[in-house]
Amino acid sequence: MMLRPVLPSFATLLVVLVQTVHGAPSTGNPFYGDPPDQNHPWAIHDRNRPQPKVVVPGTFSTASQPGKPPSDAIILFDGTAAALDKWESDSKEGGPTKWIVKDGAMECVPKSGYIRTKEQFGDCQLHVEWAAPVDVKGDSQGRGNSGIFLMGLMEVQVLDNYNNPTYADGFAASVYGVNPPLANALRAPGEFQVIDIIFRRPVYDGDKVLDPGYVTVFCNGVLVQDHTPIEGPTGHMKRTAPKAFPAKGPLKLQDHGNPVRFRNIWYRPLPPRSVEGGTDGFLTTEATKAKRAEIAASIRADGAKLGANPKEQMLRLAESLVYAPDAATQKTVEGLAATYAGQIKALAGAGLEARKNEITQVMKALQYLAKAGVVPATFAPKLTLEQISKAAGWDDEKK
Repeated sequence: MMLRPVLPSFATLLVVLVQTVHGAPSTGNPFYGDPPDQNHPWAIHDRNRPQPKVVVPGTFSTASQPGKPPSDAIILFDGTAAALDKWESDSKEGGPTKWIVKDGAMECVPKSGYIRTKEQFGDCQLHVEWAAPVDVKGDSQGRGNSGIFLMGLMEVQVLDNYNNPTYADGFAASVYGVNPPLANALRAPGEFQVIDIIFRRPVYDGDKVLDPGYVTVFCNGVLVQDHTPIEGPTGHMKRTAPKAFPAKGPLKLQDHGNPVRFRNIWYRPLPPRSVEGGTDGFLTTEATKAKRAEIAASIRADGAKLGANPKEQMLRLAESLVYAPDAATQKTVEGLAATYAGQIKALAGAGLEARKNEITQVMKALQYLAKAGVVPATFAPKLTLEQISKAAGWDDEKK
C-alpha cells in the first residue's frame, strides 16, 4: 500500500542546499503560544517539541498488484519464498510451517495448522492483503475462511463474504464474535482484499484498566471498524472477557481448512500512549511535571553554552523557567535582564532606533514571562523596556 525509499528530487536537494546556506528552517518562536499546563508538558506551537520523523510514503495496492510499503515498515512477508523464514508453525514446538509460497503469495495448506511470526510486537499499524480461492466452494463460515490474530489473541476475520451471508459478527473484517464490520467492502473471490489495521492493545496496572485498547480497520479503503474497543481475546461461541494483554505477541494467521492466500504483510510500530509513558496528549499531573522538568533541564544546558551572547543566554534560560522553576536560573535571568535593560536605557537616537526589533523582542519575551507568572508584572527590566518603547513611539506604530 505504501512506498519504498526513492532518490531525493531536485526540489528536495534545493531545499537542503538553501537550508545549508541560510541555516535550519524556523521551527517556531519562544514566548509565543500558551505555556505548558498541569496536563500538557509542551507549550502551544512549542519549538522545543520534537519534529515528526520523516517517512517516505509508499504506493497503494490494487486487486492484482501489491503496493510498496513505507520506508519505515517492518516487512513480514514480501512475496518471496525466503520470507517464510520469518514465520513458524503455531505449535508448542514451533518449527517450519507447511504453508507454501506461490505466485508471490503465501498460501494456507489446509489442515497444516496456524502459522505465526517469529517476531513479536504490540501496538502497530498493520497491513495485510488476502485473497479467497477463485474456485468458490462452501458457504457461510465454510467459504474462504481464515483469520488475522493480533498478538495471537484477537481475531480480525478473514472470510469470503462476496455474495455469501453469515452471522454478522463473523463477517470479513469483523472483530470476531464481538463487533460486525460497518460495511461489506469485499472484492470478488480470487482478488486480493487490502486490510489496514490500527491496533492499540489493552493496558492495565494490576487489575486497573488504564486504557481498554482499540482497533480501527479499513477494508479496501473503506472504514469497517471505527475505534472499536477491545473486549479481550476473541473466541468461538463464547463471549470475550476484558483482560490485560502482554507487551508483545506474534501475528498469527489461521488455518480454517481453506487455501486462502496472503501477500504484502508489514507493520509499523506505534509510539507509546500517555498511559505507557508517552508525552503527547493529555498526561497525568505527575507525568507532566516530570516531562516539564526534563525539557527545562535540556533548555538550560543549551542556554549554558550561550555565555558569549548574554541577551540570547538570558532568553534561552528564561524559556526554561516556563517549564519548571529553578532558583539559580531565575537569579541569573533576572541579573541578565537588569543588565540588558540598563544598557538599552543608556542608548539614544539612532543607536536606540537601530536596535528597535531586538528591544521589542526582549520586551515581548518579558511580557510573556509575566503573563505566565515567571516574573512579576512589576518586573523592573520589563517596565523599563515598555517605557522606552512608549517614549520612542513604537507602540503608536502598531495602531
